[in-house]
This record gives sequence, C-alpha cells and structure tokens, in this order.
Amino acid sequence: MQHTVVERDLELTLVLSPERGVPVPARLTYRTDDPYAVHITFHVGSEHPVHWTFARELLVEGVFRPCGHGDVRVWPTTLDGRAAVLMALSSPDGDALLEVPAAQVSAWLERSLRVVPPGSESERLGWDDGLAGLLT
Repeated sequence: MQHTVVERDLELTLVLSPERGVPVPARLTYRTDDPYAVHITFHVGSEHPVHWTFARELLVEGVFRPCGHGDVRVWPTTLDGRAAVLMALSSPDGDALLEVPAAQVSAWLERSLRVVPPGSESERLGWDDGLAGLLT
C-alpha cells in the first residue's frame, strides 16, 4: 500500500506570559501509515528537535471546542481579533502552551482528512491483509 505524508511548516508561538510569546518553527506531519496520529516537531533552538505525537481526532475537535486532558489539551480562542488554537503540552520535562494560527492548522487538517477520511483509519493499517495471511 502506498503511504502518503501531509506536512506543513509553520511558526507557532510559545506563550511565556499573557503579554509575551516566542516564535517557534514547527512542522506538522500526518502519515497514512500511522493514520490515527498527528506528529508535531518543534525546533526550539537546541540541537535536537522536540517531537510530540497525539491523536488526530484531538486536534480536529480542538479547532472547534476545548478537548483533551492529561498531557495534551487543545482549545480554540481569539487573540487580537484572529482565530488561534491553543495547545497545552505537559511532560516530565515541563509544560508548554503553544498558540497555532487556526487557518493554517485547519487547512493542514483538511488535507489530512481528504487523504484519510475520519472513520476510515483502520483500513489504512492493513490489519485485514495481515490477518488473512495469518489465517491461510
């Protein structure tokens, strides 16, 4: 099965305080061979980029309403009159609040949803083929 990758480079804002944020280059990646997940790579000025992976469904829902709990929470907001999506990420290394331009993340999500529509993710995993092979 042919695998497709949907990527988008964009600039997020690491929110340090209500008045202060730092631009962070990032790449959003969706791969059809991992159809339930989205991958975000942050280039935070260190030698090694920071990778986060979480459910695509969480990001899709988070564009419209608050969702998630625990390590990843996502919710829509309006900042200075423009639509944004906020992502709160928690790890043993620390917490981060990131602001993502809503139009850019929505356009990228729409591309991923055209490649693998919601509800069809399991078809991309090839389990049926693998299972058929085991049962023959």
